[in-house]
Amino acid sequence: MKTGYRLFSLFCWACALLPVVGVFGLVVFLLKQGWGGLGLELFFGDTPPLDAIFRFAPVWDGIWPACFGTLAVTGLAALTAIPLGLFCGIYLNEFPRGRLSGILDFCVNLLAGMPSIIMGLFGFALILFLRHTLVPDAGTGLLLSGFCMGLLVLPYMIKSTQSSLGGLPEDLRLMGTGLGFSKSQTIRHILLPSAGRGIMSGVVLSIGRAAEDTAVIMLTGAVANAGLPRGLFDNYEALPFFIYTVAAEYQSPEELQHGFGAALVLLTMTMGLFLAAHGLHHAMEKRWKRG
Repeated sequence: MKTGYRLFSLFCWACALLPVVGVFGLVVFLLKQGWGGLGLELFFGDTPPLDAIFRFAPVWDGIWPACFGTLAVTGLAALTAIPLGLFCGIYLNEFPRGRLSGILDFCVNLLAGMPSIIMGLFGFALILFLRHTLVPDAGTGLLLSGFCMGLLVLPYMIKSTQSSLGGLPEDLRLMGTGLGFSKSQTIRHILLPSAGRGIMSGVVLSIGRAAEDTAVIMLTGAVANAGLPRGLFDNYEALPFFIYTVAAEYQSPEELQHGFGAALVLLTMTMGLFLAAHGLHHAMEKRWKRG
């Protein structure tokens, strides 16, 4: 019995250690392959950095436009998915369940299992529909990519909100009733602060997925050498698309090193977004506690 328990504990410990080893191995590999390619030249090429940042000169051989495009798409996806996912998760968990809730729950699960290439095809088909009906000049661009990416990560937000609220003890809801709170006040002042950590985990997962996905942006607006977009309807560059292009078409070891350098930048950018999400969580938690 003791031997079986020890083997079970050892197996669980090994499974818990595996993600740490995987992340550590990936970071070491990327540092080894891409560290030498990091520098201002990787970001701006031959263009002076200030001229590139303030649009005085285009960047043809650097990843600065791709960094800007990735951040823009991630921000638009977050603006689409976070509010919709939060309120949809609240509805599914806190309001009486009926046929509509069951249908909505099924659709969310279906959306969660949808391949990203299908979402990209949806965005492309949406543009074709608009061209033939309401907007003849419609085209792919930042706004379409952000919207489709928001739909792709929406189930993460909905499910994290729903499961976080569902895991709270019933006493918290009774406490709101005892204090004379309405249902909306109980949700705002008691349940959301208590479930904040789980909800923010959904935000972090959503942002990470939006920053790294390639299939959606390939069909909805990302192109090579587009430069910095001047509006929401312009085409743009993105780091995942740049890495994919370099990996598929590199002509020299230096180009491949630039691809690994871009992967390091994307990893650093994603970690920065995670830290920003955690900072936002702490700020919101303090605000909720102050009432």
